[in-house]
Amino acid sequence: MKRLVAAGVAGLAVVLAAACSSPSQAPSTGGSSAAPEARTLTVFAAASLTESFTALEKQFETDNPGVDVKLSYGGSSDLAQQIVNGAPADVFAAASDSTMKTVTDANLTAAAPTTFATNVLQIATAPGNPKGIAAFGDLAKPDVTTVVCAPQVPCGAATTKVEQSTGVALKPVSEENDVKSVLSKVSTGNADAGLVYVTDVNAAKGQVQGVSFPESSAAKTNYPIAVVKNAPQADLAQKWVELVTGETGQKTLEAQGFGAA
Repeated sequence: MKRLVAAGVAGLAVVLAAACSSPSQAPSTGGSSAAPEARTLTVFAAASLTESFTALEKQFETDNPGVDVKLSYGGSSDLAQQIVNGAPADVFAAASDSTMKTVTDANLTAAAPTTFATNVLQIATAPGNPKGIAAFGDLAKPDVTTVVCAPQVPCGAATTKVEQSTGVALKPVSEENDVKSVLSKVSTGNADAGLVYVTDVNAAKGQVQGVSFPESSAAKTNYPIAVVKNAPQADLAQKWVELVTGETGQKTLEAQGFGAA
């Protein structure tokens, strides 16, 4: 009995000594378990890039844990003016050289823009092309209601070029602020036809039918991209540009119907 009591006292002493000692450190795993820093990358992009950039957004967020890509789509001219007016964008991807020039003339790009894709116009009609539109000139017929982009928008400027090269003057029932709005007018039956990009017809997945016309080559559109000067997330902005201009980005754009730079 004395031996058992002595052993119990000795064990208790060991426990008390351990409790009074400094807390032991957990074994090092050799890495950090801290969550990645949450950051937001803001990308201003032409409306015609919606499907391509939305697909690239998922890839970028997978490659850069903790990063949320905020895509702001619209007419390139409107987006350019927003940047000039101080909008906090990290990247600007435009649908024409002229709209990008608005930003570069204001000295608001970190470096010279890079052209990453091209696009051409296509006539969008209702499925089945009920008006039998076969050429650009058919859009000027009195029984055809046509919608186009406003002249200051890249797709509108391209339309103007085609009108000048063909001598055909259109009388649109409306002029929209971006190409997606034109497409919506046709897909909802509010217009017989609209001038959009071939990529927009592809993205509509059967809601409209595309009619190509040879004169569209006279108004091929370049798509430039640039990191905005003093971008809040300059390092991420450069990574986005590299994704768009790299192999993954180019394959994504090609699949949507964009031409090579």
